[in-house]
Amino acid sequence: MEFLLLHYPFTFLFITFLVLYQVNPAFRYFCKMTFYKLWLFTVSILVIMLCIPRGRNVENMKYLCMSLWPLKYIFGMKIVVKGKENLRTKKPFVLVMNHQTSLDIMVMMEMLPSRCVPIAKKEILYMGTFGLACWLSGLIFIDRKKREESITTLTEVAHSLHKENFRVLIFPEGTRNHGGSMLPFKRGAFQLAVKAQVPIIPVVISSYQDFYNQKEKRFTPGKSIIQILPEVETFGLGPDDVPKLTEQVRDSMLTAYQGISGMTNGASH
Repeated sequence: MEFLLLHYPFTFLFITFLVLYQVNPAFRYFCKMTFYKLWLFTVSILVIMLCIPRGRNVENMKYLCMSLWPLKYIFGMKIVVKGKENLRTKKPFVLVMNHQTSLDIMVMMEMLPSRCVPIAKKEILYMGTFGLACWLSGLIFIDRKKREESITTLTEVAHSLHKENFRVLIFPEGTRNHGGSMLPFKRGAFQLAVKAQVPIIPVVISSYQDFYNQKEKRFTPGKSIIQILPEVETFGLGPDDVPKLTEQVRDSMLTAYQGISGMTNGASH
């Protein structure tokens, strides 16, 4: 061992790395998450180069999607999308999706329809190359600390959905939820859909608990199911209908979440 360390230090370090990666789950988790973040920042340089000729445009979102597709193979993840037929519409709509971890970025790219951009927290805009790639891809940023400014932004989006014929994706929980269920939904996404008179399409990602756990520092190969539910029409609804609409959609998503999460857990045991 001493001979190897003195004469072949890089070989020794490489072997040590491989051993730790195989036997220490926390070290493996750290390596995978570091690689994930490095991938986001590095491939974003290529995305930026591809986006620059067109400038900031929702059509650039396809480049961001393609840059993340290889990650599921690298991490050994199987992603199954159910209910794709519910996205076969050319009209504008609001996608609402549950939010668990940063892995959602990778998973949601598997089903993100054309001309659809996420509405994200403004902090992402300042995340170096990834933030710039997101901006060029047409992501809409809101400052969660400035409620009036956020409302103004969502109002502008509502007026633009039909005019520019695009779709938006919103995480109605407002923040990541590691709790294995769903947080109460904020009403912004539903107010937007009602104001624009466009349907809501709920999308549910199954629990990651079986293969990913931040507290336990565990990240193994696994299976994720994406369930796309039928659209919920908002035509004729007004502001007073938003609270009931919000709970109706959350209830349907929670039921679907519990169902598909049970399927992924059962498949792995």
